[in-house]
Parts: sequence; structure tokens; C-alpha cells
Amino acid sequence: MTTKELKIKSIEYRKKILKYILQAKAGHTGGSLSCTDILNVLYNDVMNISPANFSSPDRDRYVQSKGHSVEALFVVLADKGFFPEEELNTLCRYQSHYIGHPTRKVKGVEQNTGALGHGLPICVGTAIAAKLDNKDYRVFTLMGDGELPEGSNWEAALSAAHYKLDNLCAIVDKNSLQITAPTADVMNTDPLDEKWKAFGWAVKEVNGNDIDELRAAFKSLPFEEGKPSVIIAHTTKGKGVSFMENELKWHHGVPSEEQYEQALEELNGLLTDISD
Repeated sequence: MTTKELKIKSIEYRKKILKYILQAKAGHTGGSLSCTDILNVLYNDVMNISPANFSSPDRDRYVQSKGHSVEALFVVLADKGFFPEEELNTLCRYQSHYIGHPTRKVKGVEQNTGALGHGLPICVGTAIAAKLDNKDYRVFTLMGDGELPEGSNWEAALSAAHYKLDNLCAIVDKNSLQITAPTADVMNTDPLDEKWKAFGWAVKEVNGNDIDELRAAFKSLPFEEGKPSVIIAHTTKGKGVSFMENELKWHHGVPSEEQYEQALEELNGLLTDISD
């Protein structure tokens, strides 16, 4: 896909995320909107993952460690054909598999996640397995900056460097906000780049809402031979909707009908700007 096509795709994804959150009357709105561009580029430009090869041992692996932003993942998986999109009309309903965090009962989901700090350890083990089996598949995980104080992340980071897992890429969605306050106020993990480097990782920082920067970073993987790679993606929580951007209350929030219409108007305006 071209950069223009990917930009259009991101806007359409954001519109659908809001649609299904409104219908479900529940959802992690801000974090889903912040990571939309990352998921878009991963699934449409980077990873070898599709409904056709999901049972293949040679497919790439993706684990969404920030599982609470599942609405973005569900929308992308539906777009890729893992399941009919109309199934998302059951989001957060009784007996639906489409709940507030990823589960393997949903086609296209690699691992159950939601308890923070689990995605990277799982992916380290998966990347080690690829090395042991002499497989060429790559392993990706998306983490939130608010989950980084979990100690399991840093145990996994040490292991990844020790085992020279250059088939592993972690992406940190650094939107700088979590449920109660800015991440720097809750538990400051800055400077992130120096911490990851100290743990033996190759690091790149990008604008995580810029399609071109994301494509360039992923294209250059691995950043250094024999080292795991981490992309620190600086994003805007609530990206694309003016009254949601950088607002704590939209960590988990449902728009009113009026707010939804305003959000659609803004996103459609961005769509017009790209199409012109």
C-alpha cells in the first residue's frame, strides 16, 4: 500500500473504533486511537500475518501487550479478513468473544493479554523458539508506556539481549498518559531510550502517528545484528479527535451521540485533506 492509502486507512480505522465503542458503551478510546497508525502499518505493510497463513509455523507473530486497547486491534483484524466485521456489533455483550481485552477465542489473536507486562516476556520466549527451530519469522509486541514499570518487562528485556534476539521488535506506544495521570507523575521511566540501550537493545524513536516514519523504522529492522530492536513511538492519546487528544478522561470513555458526530466530522475533514 502507498503512504496515502495507509493514511486513509488509519482514518477509516479511527472512525470504526469510535463506532463500536459507542455501540458497546465501553472501550479504551484514547489508547486505541493513539496506536491506530502503528497497527495499520504493522498489518498492512510489515508483518507476514493473514487469515490464510495464521496456522503456519512460518508466520510472523504479534502480541498486543497493551491489551486494553483491543478495539483498535479488533477493527484491524476485521479489515484483514480474520472475521466478519459485523461480529463487532457484539463488542462487550454477554457471551461475545469480543470483550475488553484480546482472547484467543477471536481469530487472529495470538495470545490472551490484558494483565500488563506479559506481552514482552511471551514474545521473548517465542523469539527464542524461532532461533532454536531455525525459523525466519519475526516477533512483534506493542506495549504501553504506562505498563513499563512492571518488572517482568525488564526481566524479559535482559533475556532478549542475552539471547541476541534480533528477530524481536518491541514497540512502545509512548502517549505519556495513563488512567490516573501522566506516566511521568505515576512512575517516571524516562529517559526510555537510555534505559533500553542499557539493557542491550537497539533503539529508534519515531513519531508514532506518522506513517512515513513508522514505515522507515520497520523497514530498517533489525536495527543492529545480534540485538533486539525497540521502537519508541511518540504518539498522541486520542489522536485524530480534537477534544479527545491528550485528555485523561478519554483513557476509557464513551462519546455521546453529539460527540461521536463531531468526531466523525473532524475525521472526515482529515480524509478530505488527504484525498485532495
